[in-house]
Amino acid sequence: MLIVAALYQFARFPDPAALRPPLLALCQAAGVKGTLLLAHEGVNGTIAGTRSGIDAVIAHLRTLPGCAALDWKESPAESMPFNRLKVRLKREIVTMGQPDVDPLAGTGHYVAPQDWNALISDPDVAVIDTRNDYEVAIGTFNGAVDPMTRSFRDFPAWWAENRDRFHNKRIAMFCTGGIRCEKSTNFLRGQGIDEVYHLQGGILKYLEEVPPEDSLWQGACFVFDQRVSVGHGLTPGGHSLCYACRRPLTPEDKTDPAYEQGACCRHCVDEYTPRQRAGFRERHTQMVLARARGETHLGQT
Repeated sequence: MLIVAALYQFARFPDPAALRPPLLALCQAAGVKGTLLLAHEGVNGTIAGTRSGIDAVIAHLRTLPGCAALDWKESPAESMPFNRLKVRLKREIVTMGQPDVDPLAGTGHYVAPQDWNALISDPDVAVIDTRNDYEVAIGTFNGAVDPMTRSFRDFPAWWAENRDRFHNKRIAMFCTGGIRCEKSTNFLRGQGIDEVYHLQGGILKYLEEVPPEDSLWQGACFVFDQRVSVGHGLTPGGHSLCYACRRPLTPEDKTDPAYEQGACCRHCVDEYTPRQRAGFRERHTQMVLARARGETHLGQT
């Protein structure tokens, strides 16, 4: 059994490039795969490996400036959900495109998973899902507002157009693991919204700690690895991925006439040119051939 660890920590890294080589070397030596992002504002990522491998990487990350209290969410995986390791330098560890947003200067009020149901059941609270549209489509909390954004960069514009809908409301926000809410709640505070809350540890922590019989969550939670989605108890959610548009697919989606394995699904049937579609088909062919040779094709990541 392998361990999947989702982690982030906002911190001040004066020289993130200097942190990359030792972190990359450690992950490689420990057999850990996945993606870690380093930026001046901190670290973010999801990795998988053995118990000892994950422990070694977490211990190293906790030695970085401002990361002594780094927290993470764990879930089991029967097989390695990543095909390779990526340690990348980025401008932001989660891209919002708002240079004045700084979670280290203050965020919304954290709400523990055990207290979340009571908060979002209050009629004076507006619940906002800060994730992208394809993530919301397979699961969300009862009554949550879906901004229908294609990327997190779109959230500030959506808020500017819709803030009047939430006049005199307290705002409760949530996302997969908590990182997007660190920025979105700081952003709302900068917009003059003081009564803003967010789910501590995100959906993953809620699904881990809140029993299904007490849950207000409906559906599955999209995750950024080959499991595609998880449900209560962080068990695999039964979704697969369209390798053209990268959206999650239900078993029913794969029976749709528009579905072509590796090349098309009902969500993206009108989104690509014939030339692009031919490229997807060729990539899928190479993936099948690699699998037959017992190899991993990097197009699967």
